[in-house]
Amino acid sequence: MFIRTLLAALFIILLSVSFSFAELDMRDGLWEITVKMDMPGMPMQMPPMTHTQCITKKDIIPQKPEKNQDCKIINSKTSGNTVSWTIQCRDKDGTTAESSGKVTYKKDKFDGTIDMTVNQPGQGKMKMTQHMSGKRVGECK
Repeated sequence: MFIRTLLAALFIILLSVSFSFAELDMRDGLWEITVKMDMPGMPMQMPPMTHTQCITKKDIIPQKPEKNQDCKIINSKTSGNTVSWTIQCRDKDGTTAESSGKVTYKKDKFDGTIDMTVNQPGQGKMKMTQHMSGKRVGECK
């Protein structure tokens, strides 16, 4: 009886460990990412922007690096198929930005949002939200 109980407990432990290490449900490759920016108080909204990026399970955060900016990932977390992160950036003119994002992957697609606060010297803070969608379009080049 003791052995059956021990085996049952061991089975439950192994099963829970395998679920906790479940892999993110996305495919490495070249992704086309479309971003729509919402800026409260702006009379005219910007049109959606599209770019491509190689996304892998090791480099999972969809972001378009801007020239002349120094950006650092402050934290990132993966929970199931959802990735969340915080990034801080600074450019040579002293403008700073902090963004917190979250995307949920579904094999070859994702959807998510990024909330961003930009602080420009002499102009104050500006808040914006980016709505993102992505689709895998092929292999990385």
